Amino acid sequence: MRILLIEDDQKIGSFIEKGLKEAGFAVNLCVDGQAGLEHALNVPYDAAVVDLMLPRLDGLTVIETMRTKGVDTPVLILSARQSVDDRIQGLQRGGDDYMVKPFSFSELLARVQALIRRDRKHTQPMLLSVGGLEMDLLKHEVRRNEEKIDLPAKEYALLEYMMRHPGIVLSKTSILERVYDYSFDPQTNVVDVLVCRLRNKIDKDFDDKMIHTVRGVGYVLKAQ
Repeated sequence: MRILLIEDDQKIGSFIEKGLKEAGFAVNLCVDGQAGLEHALNVPYDAAVVDLMLPRLDGLTVIETMRTKGVDTPVLILSARQSVDDRIQGLQRGGDDYMVKPFSFSELLARVQALIRRDRKHTQPMLLSVGGLEMDLLKHEVRRNEEKIDLPAKEYALLEYMMRHPGIVLSKTSILERVYDYSFDPQTNVVDVLVCRLRNKIDKDFDDKMIHTVRGVGYVLKAQ
């Protein structure tokens, strides 16, 4: 899952970015409102975390423009403004939740996850199934033929991406963009390593293999 983070404070931005990545999200960090808006309008995101006091374009204008342009990405406003009026204005102009600085990262993460779950209840299923492989997005559990499989964050994110596109060959570049972020070199072997680790857990103990390599193209998940 991909998160847009718009935060001009380098220390706070790096802190949130690191935490979200460790939780399995791909994160695009923008340090001004104009750059953030351009990303929001042109890249699909599962959620956005937006500061209000930003250079070039303030956060409320970013959010309001997103809504005017039809972008319905769930937005968590992160701001030092604490008054009730500020919170009301933020929510009325398109924000979905409001969090005041200083903040607990664990709470921020929980709120982002809640926004994504709430949004997906209306648009996407919470249980993915391909053959005997199942992923419960609410419980964050994976099972194959009722056998539970524990996956770290990046492997879980990769499997979710593949299960949302069964039978479709996914290129290394698309996996990098969806599971990691745009800062990775497309020539890196990080995707091959990640797929290998996931394959060892999904296919190793089963006769029917589900993750397949299409040489020169990418990888595909499919049931026999």
